[in-house]
Amino acid sequence: MTWTERRFARNGPVELAHDRLREGGDGEPLLLVMGLAVSRYWWPQELCAAFAGAGFAVARYDQRDAGESTRLPRSAPGGNPFTALAARRGAAYTAEDMADDAVVVLDALGWESAHLFGHSLGGVVAQRVALRHPDRVRTLTSSAALPSDVGGLGAFRHLRLATLAKFARIKPARDREGRIAAGLAVARLCASPGYPFDEAEALERITADVDTGIADPDAQSRQIGARWSGPALAELRLPALVLHGTDDPLLKPSAGRATAAAIPGARLVLQPGVGHDIPRERHAGVAAEVRALADRARSASARDGSTGPAARDGSPGPAPTA
Repeated sequence: MTWTERRFARNGPVELAHDRLREGGDGEPLLLVMGLAVSRYWWPQELCAAFAGAGFAVARYDQRDAGESTRLPRSAPGGNPFTALAARRGAAYTAEDMADDAVVVLDALGWESAHLFGHSLGGVVAQRVALRHPDRVRTLTSSAALPSDVGGLGAFRHLRLATLAKFARIKPARDREGRIAAGLAVARLCASPGYPFDEAEALERITADVDTGIADPDAQSRQIGARWSGPALAELRLPALVLHGTDDPLLKPSAGRATAAAIPGARLVLQPGVGHDIPRERHAGVAAEVRALADRARSASARDGSTGPAARDGSPGPAPTA
């Protein structure tokens, strides 16, 4: 598997690093949105290959304050991520800014619209992109995520507090070895209890870009504290799939149930043995679910005579030159 060279999309002063899988380039566009303060390299390579094999052109990007995208200086408002989640009043930027970031990446890729797959905080961001820019989204898949319109103290009823305490004990690191150790500790905490933990694979994605927000609580706080003033999930009118592990050590299955219940017509898939990651044994199954969602959306659009994103030609637009 090979990726195009890194490129940047710009949203005002923020530059967003992104790339695109060379394999499957003629498939339907699929944009991947990763979780809290970690880089695009945290997407498992085999999952990306499974998406390409299911007929998708796959692109991924680093959210602001993560990976190779613009990182705010340490002097920017930050603090404790869990306090920021409870307060829900981040001052550095808004949740609308983060949703708009995804759209400028679509523009840079030459994609008029795309299927969205967001994991963890990326699932929350993907939900908000679909609400704020429905004309740019063909389908939405939200994986291991909170409902996007539940925040503040209300979010804590879906969180496993014992795991939060373990996260809080992971100390910020400033050198490479410390960042790798912190990343591996996070990967172990998120791992699926029902499947073997692949330490070699985890280290591969962690060391691909160790200078990530995984070791930066200020970046985490800015992302998770970004305030959303947009529509509620009940207003979403796009084909949606909600995936959640029954053994997620961070977010209870109630988070997935609440997300699916809030979106009209959403399909909920609870995955036994799966944690707050996507284990190798589930890659083919997850890709098949996303493929089925895209096919259902296209069939529904054809029946309704719709000219919306799901009914458009599957061409992903011009491929970037590496």
